[in-house]
Amino acid sequence: MGRAPLIAVTLVSGAALAYEILLMRLFSINLWHHFAYMIISLALLGWGASGALLTLAQGALQKRFAPLFCLAAATFGLSAVACYALAQRVPFNPLEILWDPWQPAYLLAIYLLLLLPFLCAGACVCLALSCFRGQVARIYSFDILGAGAGSLGIVALLFVLSPADALKVVGALGCVAAALGWLECGGPRRWPAGLLTALCCVPWLLPPGWTEPVMSPYKELSQTLRIPDAHVVAQRSSPLGLVSVVETPRIPLRHAPGLSLNASTEPPPQWGVFSDGEGLNALTRFDGRRESLAHLDQISSALPYHLLRRPHVLVLGAGAGADVLQAHYHDASRIDAVELNPQVVELVQRDFATAAGGVYGPIAQVHVAEGRGFVAASQSRYDLIQVALLDSFSASSAGLYALAENYLYTVEALQDDLRHLQPGGLLAITRWVTLPPRDALKLFAAAVTALERSGVADPGSRLAMVRSWKTVTLLVRNGDFRSEDIAAIKAFCAARSFDLAYYPGMRGDEANRFNVVEGPDLFDGATALLGPGRGEFMQRYKFHIEPATDDKPHFFHFFKWRSLPELLSAKGRGGLPLLEWGYPVLVATLAQATVASLLLIGLPLAWMARGGGKARAPGVSRGRVLVYFLAIGFGFMFIEIAFIQKFVLFLSHPLYAVAVVLFSFLLFAGMGSRVSGRFRALPTGSVAGAIAVSAALCLPLLDWLFQHAMGLPDIARIGVSVALIAPLAFFMGMPFPLGLARVEAADARLIPWAWGINGCASVTAAVLATLLAIHVGFTAVVMAGLALYAVAAAAQLAQVPKV
Repeated sequence: MGRAPLIAVTLVSGAALAYEILLMRLFSINLWHHFAYMIISLALLGWGASGALLTLAQGALQKRFAPLFCLAAATFGLSAVACYALAQRVPFNPLEILWDPWQPAYLLAIYLLLLLPFLCAGACVCLALSCFRGQVARIYSFDILGAGAGSLGIVALLFVLSPADALKVVGALGCVAAALGWLECGGPRRWPAGLLTALCCVPWLLPPGWTEPVMSPYKELSQTLRIPDAHVVAQRSSPLGLVSVVETPRIPLRHAPGLSLNASTEPPPQWGVFSDGEGLNALTRFDGRRESLAHLDQISSALPYHLLRRPHVLVLGAGAGADVLQAHYHDASRIDAVELNPQVVELVQRDFATAAGGVYGPIAQVHVAEGRGFVAASQSRYDLIQVALLDSFSASSAGLYALAENYLYTVEALQDDLRHLQPGGLLAITRWVTLPPRDALKLFAAAVTALERSGVADPGSRLAMVRSWKTVTLLVRNGDFRSEDIAAIKAFCAARSFDLAYYPGMRGDEANRFNVVEGPDLFDGATALLGPGRGEFMQRYKFHIEPATDDKPHFFHFFKWRSLPELLSAKGRGGLPLLEWGYPVLVATLAQATVASLLLIGLPLAWMARGGGKARAPGVSRGRVLVYFLAIGFGFMFIEIAFIQKFVLFLSHPLYAVAVVLFSFLLFAGMGSRVSGRFRALPTGSVAGAIAVSAALCLPLLDWLFQHAMGLPDIARIGVSVALIAPLAFFMGMPFPLGLARVEAADARLIPWAWGINGCASVTAAVLATLLAIHVGFTAVVMAGLALYAVAAAAQLAQVPKV
């Protein structure tokens, strides 16, 4: 047989990883970004399925390697485009998964459709590993080095191409890999390579509508575009999101969340600004007359301006500038606005600069940065830190953010904010009203904990909360609220028919007067959270309202299993919307991934146990092979997924975290894999020990570095991330090729099966790691991963005898 197609393996692995990350971006537009765990699981299931398929068809591998490899690579390229085009036409809606019996089937259909491209890519690598004896470490290192390059390459590509065009590029790369594979393997004729190269054009010949993301009809942008004559007037795409600006000339957009029912003025005409079809933010037409902004004094977020005079204001998550205009209307002395997405800032500063009245320019100094990082790096102290309300009410109230990390509402975030307040300064956070209360009580509990950790003996003296008919605003003061502050809060609420939810010394009969609900739940909850029975109250409450932390930053996770029967029984009375829909989808995905993994591992095992193929080599312990590759598959993914979620805080965005962490793990794991080829006798116990020591050195550094390095430029933070991950990833790259080399020495026919075991274990681990992180935190998931590497070492695969 000719030489191994190393360049082709590198290219197809890079294209597959790029496709994986691109699907996350596409699903952010189609559905919601936290379905990323499903994409990672999909990719790994395809990898595992390729091992199972090749285990059952090993007889054809050696003689037909070149055509099979090229066919798999070309099919990956073409199916990457075609399967996505078909998958987004499946009518899957996560909002209906518990009452529509077809929704789990639709989810499975999407899963199976998107499985095919990853199966083909995995088959390419598995074929090379199976057919080129003695080159396992070398081939595997090219595989994961290519994957690492693909993870960063696609992010760079998304800055210059739309997701739909990037999808076509990925499809074309599969066909290029097929052509290169044919040439590297020394194919007898050159024309097949030319034909395979010509297939690169196929994705570009498809009608544009086939690959353009189709947005869920339940997203805010889709709903807004149903307004007569509503249309998109500007759009920008980047790895951070698809920003759309919508104009509604016939029925002008008037967006002022929780506007007082007593308000006598209405907002001026506005544009709606959406990111990935969600998070409606108003871009207001401002002609310079402050009186045109009077409506901004009639919403609950205006409360802090009635307690401060000419404050220096910091707005976190400024979006299109609505909160900046509110500060301007209230005569702020200086306004600093922080917005993560530079394309939103560019739209406001350039395309709509005149119409927006210089909101980002003369009115406010805008900073393109992530909120937590900006605060950590800032040397200033502010009179008011305002956390803007930018997430969607519909998605938030339906629990579609239940799996999303949010580092603005953690205990540590609130502590950072409080440290940057002037004496008497205020932290103001506005959330949507949910009934029964969830967001507001969880945020209140986090504020109580943050004050206690900051050494405040009486947290209740520094907290106040008010409720409009649709929003809740929480104030945290750097100092006790004074009697004149409380009088101002009462007057503010009385003039606008807002309800008092909590202030120091408040009586129960003062709550629930204007926007009347069944009971004063917010006041009762706040009082309980400040009392000695806080823990018991949170335990008994129907929703999960324990404070979010940086180790468990899933602020929007409120689901409790014991509440499920009650909510399901209330189906006819509207109880189902109280569920966090992202959580049931996660559980459904875990169930499907587990069943698929068991089938893909169990079927080849049963086939071999019944004598399928040739007689097995004496002394080969399939049980040890099973345990070893299951353990390292789970262990690797547990650690990798935990680091991805952990680095969302440090790198400011989920897609950046996925790309940088995957790149770092794959790059240095590839180096470790290559080095392991020279030390095949290295005991797996020693490698597991090196992984444990690396993790023990890395984990304590994370929190310290994140706190002191979050203000660094993007490139510096990426460098710090890579340096932190490098030693751990280097050693984590060794167990798989070491184990595979020992399986090859004992019985090479087990290589595809071992590959499949590892891939299928990783499928379940990718989803399970997310589920565990929600409940026990990232650190516990990493520790579980280290324990699994110890299990792999205990399997003593090194003792499998050679034939």
